[in-house]
Amino acid sequence: MDIITLPILRDNYTYLLHDPPTRTTAVVDPAEAAPVLEQLASLGWELSLVLSTHHHPDHVGGNLEIKRATGCTIVGPAAERARIPGLDVAVSSGDRVEVGGSVAAVFETPGHTSGHITYWFEGGGAVFCGDVLFAMGCGRLFEGSPGEMWRSLQKLAALPGETLVHCGHEYTQSNARFALSVEPGNEDLRDRSARVDAARARGEPTVPFTIAEELRTNPFLRPQSLEIRGALGLGDDPDAASDVEVFAALRSRKDRF
Repeated sequence: MDIITLPILRDNYTYLLHDPPTRTTAVVDPAEAAPVLEQLASLGWELSLVLSTHHHPDHVGGNLEIKRATGCTIVGPAAERARIPGLDVAVSSGDRVEVGGSVAAVFETPGHTSGHITYWFEGGGAVFCGDVLFAMGCGRLFEGSPGEMWRSLQKLAALPGETLVHCGHEYTQSNARFALSVEPGNEDLRDRSARVDAARARGEPTVPFTIAEELRTNPFLRPQSLEIRGALGLGDDPDAASDVEVFAALRSRKDRF
């Protein structure tokens, strides 16, 4: 499957997915229509599907205009059925979505919104997770609890390490600054932060990234780190606070960072 990353709005990403043998094309989370339609025209691709992860306008703002222009089918979370513009097919955990010969498993990943879903293309080694997991960060808890978001992140953390993560925003530099504030002794994190700064200075995206990178450098996936626990005032006893409690404290601190 070919994947094209389209920067949209101030810091959003949307993704075009293309299955060459069948010439089937999908777009993930189109915030606006014009850039998507222009890219499709330049490539000579015909759009079949819109894959929506959640209802926020900066992820579904282009749905209706794209549907009018292409006649595509819009797929999205069943739990947000009434909030996804133009929704045709509602999906939830256990469902599968076909983009030509490529098949995505659907995960329910609530926390950022109550019905957020994620699409994992196991055969292509790619996951599209909207605003759940970011490079060295995670989404704000607008509609869910820390426990819900933690469980959602664990679903992503369990994917193969080489899986390429395609998230909804370019937040990596600010996320790296926060991560370093709570785990400055993490050498992998320091190295990655430097590489991110260099990439952004060249105008390059920092997305996609791998699950393995996140397990080494994302504080929201590292509640077992004694350095992180110490930075949060939770001491050096790994039994003093649960992983969910550490995650909640991290998310609260990030909200004020």
